[in-house]
Amino acid sequence: MFKKLICVINILAFLVIFSIDCAALDAEELSALSAVVYCTQTGEVIFEKNADDVRSMASTTKIMTSLIALECNTPHRVVEITEEMADVEGTSSGLEAGDRITLENLVYCMLLESGNDAANAVALAIGGSFEAFADMMNKKAKEIGMENTSFVTPSGLDDDNHYTTAYDMALLTAYALENPDFVNICSQSTYNADFISSGKTVTLSNHNRLIKEYEGCFGVKTGFTKKSGRCLVSAAERDGVTLIAVTLNAGDDWNDHRKMLDYGFECVDTVSADTDFSQYSVPVIGSDVSQVGIECADIALAVSEENQAGITRKIYLQKFLYAPVAEGDIIGMAEYYIGEKLLASVPLTADRQADIIKEEKINFTDRLLSLLDRWWKNGG
Repeated sequence: MFKKLICVINILAFLVIFSIDCAALDAEELSALSAVVYCTQTGEVIFEKNADDVRSMASTTKIMTSLIALECNTPHRVVEITEEMADVEGTSSGLEAGDRITLENLVYCMLLESGNDAANAVALAIGGSFEAFADMMNKKAKEIGMENTSFVTPSGLDDDNHYTTAYDMALLTAYALENPDFVNICSQSTYNADFISSGKTVTLSNHNRLIKEYEGCFGVKTGFTKKSGRCLVSAAERDGVTLIAVTLNAGDDWNDHRKMLDYGFECVDTVSADTDFSQYSVPVIGSDVSQVGIECADIALAVSEENQAGITRKIYLQKFLYAPVAEGDIIGMAEYYIGEKLLASVPLTADRQADIIKEEKINFTDRLLSLLDRWWKNGG
């Protein structure tokens, strides 16, 4: 139906804005050496402290490892654990050589229990070697736009060439949150991981305290090494607004994230977008109804206070419609933007029915429009 969509207009959206004051957050209030608050809907950085400084990121690395595992789309693939996978330093999820476990359960082991053994198992099962899997991680990082990141280890154990920035980790997390399986897993407080054949079950506990302690929090990942310090990536949703907070090398990350998320939710609000399309209509060929109007469902956009006045919309409509047209048929699309960032796409629908009429009743104007439309489709 959208083969001949055309851009009709690009105008400033008229908004009904419900805003509140947003008191500044002092970077010195935070213990973290690097921090960022990021709005997933708009890609806005709401707050930052040394967000582009390169630092090691410990087990928050497992966000990328888990994402690659999930994007294989083989959750029930069985992985047999080897000595190389199980023999790790740091946090373990209890895997032993000879265990057989699904790829999905290995992701649970990584995102909840932060198992370095599970990360190694994923890397070797998917990549064949740690080096090959690191190449996969770095390729995905480039696709996401992580310009100041380098992955070496799947678990986050320290390496001089294993580093990222708070901003890059926010980009990675925003991308990961588009995967519903990732969201479901990282938001679980506990999970029983079952092993194949042996009947063994391991109960996993999520290390992220904020899931239980902060309203709306649903993830994402903790991390710690002596070099990296405490690292934390969290995500929370309230009233249609989803925020990501990242801290690297923080002495008091739990309280840092509470302050950062509180600040973000004060600064970002939902606004009602302009959904009035009463001035537009689309001609109908082959019906007693010469044209149909446009209807659009109400839509709320999550935007920071400073950018609420900068929302624009683009309207795409078909040039003509052929009868019959049913009320509610999709006949176009409206897109809402801040700059080049797409906030939302919503369908535009016909506001009435237009039944077909017999050929002999089609008037001269309709015949002319039909001929013009055929001419257009044939390339003019």
